Amino acid sequence: MFSRALAGLPLAQAALALEPATLHRAVASGLATFTCTGKEEQPFLAQPEGELANHEGRGYIDHMWFGGSFPDFTDLRVRVYVDHEPIPSIDMKLGMAAGVGFADPAAPWGTQFSGITGAPSGIYLNYRIPFTRQIRVTAELPPAVKRENVFWWIIRGLENNPVQVAGFVLPERARLRLHKLEDSTVQPLDEFDLCRISGSGLIFQVAMAARSTSFQFMEGQMRAYMAGAKEPQYLSSGLEDYFLGTYYFNRGVYHLPTAGLTHKDPKDHSFSAYRFHDMDPIVFSKGIRLACRCGEKRGDKVFGGAGNPQATTYTTYTWAYGW
Repeated sequence: MFSRALAGLPLAQAALALEPATLHRAVASGLATFTCTGKEEQPFLAQPEGELANHEGRGYIDHMWFGGSFPDFTDLRVRVYVDHEPIPSIDMKLGMAAGVGFADPAAPWGTQFSGITGAPSGIYLNYRIPFTRQIRVTAELPPAVKRENVFWWIIRGLENNPVQVAGFVLPERARLRLHKLEDSTVQPLDEFDLCRISGSGLIFQVAMAARSTSFQFMEGQMRAYMAGAKEPQYLSSGLEDYFLGTYYFNRGVYHLPTAGLTHKDPKDHSFSAYRFHDMDPIVFSKGIRLACRCGEKRGDKVFGGAGNPQATTYTTYTWAYGW
């Protein structure tokens, strides 16, 4: 069943069940947990990009947590280098990584994958990041924050176990990459890309933060162009319902397992939200272009009532596994 869903892709062996006998055999074959932690340390004194973890082996990270008390904590820059790559395949600001824009202070909240438990920190990510030889995690403080600040962290993972995501056991060569669009101003009714990916894979999570002079940009539909198709699959009937909201998020902030609205401000018409595709995976085999539109138009009709959508500035994080 899974191979059909992944367009004929051969799958790795099924994940190990945790009955005692099976777990015993798994441990004997090399299954093991690894953890890297820091308690009230100063990793940024020697150089701006401080090293938090450097682990040799084969496996995946499945948990990261970060704590500290300094300004602009959500702008902490975390980078993940996989298998000695010179440029990190994951280079994220912590807030947007959890789907939070505009440094919204709402806490505590969380899903099985991400959340914020404190003020201003306690941000965690349970995203599975595979590696086959080595994985290295670093962090860099936001601009103007003193490098003498102390920091706490937990980075944990599992060795010698196949990676499972969205009900699939991924191929050993699968890698998680972060595709970013940052502070991009899009004109009314223009379409813009969140990512362009070749090969096979699946979309895991999308986060978006946007600001405009009205909320009519939310009429824009999310689109997936599969395998170079000229016509898209429409993933939503509007932007807010892609994130499982309705009527421009008329009931305010929410944090649900599949999606959440992490920020909304009617004064500057801004919002941020996250959407996981764990229960409804978006799988592709010959590339994908994930796109959205600033507002929406069909024929002569511009959706949204009186007026038109205005220029809107977007930041998007798209997490995708590829192989």
